Amino acid sequence: MRRRHLPGLIAGLALSSGRVSAEGRQAGPASPWRPAHTIRLIVPVAPGGSQDATARILARPLSERLGQPVVVDNLPGAAGNVGFHAAARARPDGHTLLAGSDGLSINKTLFPRLDFDPVEGFVAVSWVVRVPQILVVRAGRGWAAEGMAGFLREVGRRPVTMGTTGIGSLAHLLGEEMQEAIGARWIHVPYRGGAPAVTDVVAGVIDAALVNIGAAAVMVRNGMLQGLLVSSPNRVGALPAVPSIIATGPLAEGAVGWHGIVAPVGTPGDVIAALDAAVQAVLASDSLRSQLLSLGHEPVSERPERLAQVIRADAARWGSVIRRKGIAPA
Repeated sequence: MRRRHLPGLIAGLALSSGRVSAEGRQAGPASPWRPAHTIRLIVPVAPGGSQDATARILARPLSERLGQPVVVDNLPGAAGNVGFHAAARARPDGHTLLAGSDGLSINKTLFPRLDFDPVEGFVAVSWVVRVPQILVVRAGRGWAAEGMAGFLREVGRRPVTMGTTGIGSLAHLLGEEMQEAIGARWIHVPYRGGAPAVTDVVAGVIDAALVNIGAAAVMVRNGMLQGLLVSSPNRVGALPAVPSIIATGPLAEGAVGWHGIVAPVGTPGDVIAALDAAVQAVLASDSLRSQLLSLGHEPVSERPERLAQVIRADAARWGSVIRRKGIAPA
């Protein structure tokens, strides 16, 4: 991580396998695997959020593609671990899948006493979308007119309150990295999701929020919130006017969440390959991609190997932050 101290940064701104592996995409048999009955797609969060929406957008066209119903089963609780556990313990035959996310990588270190491994207990199937985070403040605040430079000056002047989507969330851990990089601190205010955090920013209850872009995009577009940066290395199509985290300077690398499909470790390679092919075919639909883009997500067409690499790299990166900062679940 490239460290930059607050005064210099402001001045510059005033002027972007039993393992999560890619066992899939191996050469399959002459007749591709087909499911024999209903596929259960476990979603480890409650209905209504962006991760749930992604799964439901995929479920119907996947059902049509695979010739069997794909049924979304919401199993929220314990920061996703209820759903993760159920999926990890399922029979590895392709009929139980998990709507995975960056929470798998984070929970490996955040919850060290789990009786399953959130990383090594799954095999990557398909990376569906990238999910950037966004730093927002209430529009119209005087210091916010200078963008990130004004925000950093304010952080150095007084205790600024920063809402995130909860202790140990990607937003929380990214915020910790940012504070290390700028050499200053803000007051962390954890919420149960992005929507209540951005609502409190608009109401003036907290100064800023770092949340999933989908939670704030509408309010940014209608002028209620001002986006200071997105966490991806480049600007995103959902909010092209908001600069990237690299362009604004706090970090030398981006940090983007993901939603995708994983399966219990031990799922045969031909099954993984058939499921991935079905997901990729569904993602080729312009109408489906438009639905995902409307959530602020960026559809991805990557091999399972690449998702496996991301999961492991994120586990190392966020595990280091958790250990360094002594972060523990509430």
